[in-house]
Amino acid sequence: NLIYSWWWKIMFREMRRKNHSLTKEECINILRNAPSGVLAVYGDDNYPYAVPLNFAYKNNKIYFHGATKGHKLDAIKKNNKVSFCVVDSEEVIPDKFTTDYRSVILFGKARIIEDNKEKAKTMLYLCEKYSPNQKGSWQETIKNSIDRFSMVEIAIEHISGKQSK
Repeated sequence: NLIYSWWWKIMFREMRRKNHSLTKEECINILRNAPSGVLAVYGDDNYPYAVPLNFAYKNNKIYFHGATKGHKLDAIKKNNKVSFCVVDSEEVIPDKFTTDYRSVILFGKARIIEDNKEKAKTMLYLCEKYSPNQKGSWQETIKNSIDRFSMVEIAIEHISGKQSK
């Protein structure tokens, strides 16, 4: 445990203002309910590349879909270490020169899902979240489009949340 603790401090920075931190449970709740997030990858020519996307949280992992080719997938193939951010709420308070907010940032390793059975299974997570009233058509829609989308899984290695109120 001591070694893990030491390694964690080297790999991921501690939050400076700990009194603003959210619990892991609060972070997970935000991930379950947020409509979108921003994926950050190591992009072309050493530039960071950040892209907003829909996602689903399941079993300490993030899942998202996209085209079968493109900048995201190329970047993940080159370097699978990613960051993902969700802003749960924010309200600018002009007269106090501040903002009230809740957000989550996570770090992890992305994996492009190649197996069609696994792709279909993980696409169901997105269907459950974004189209719960269309349950009868999920399987057929996935079956008819399985070759036209990619699925990516992010295994979360570190998560933190912050709020200011």
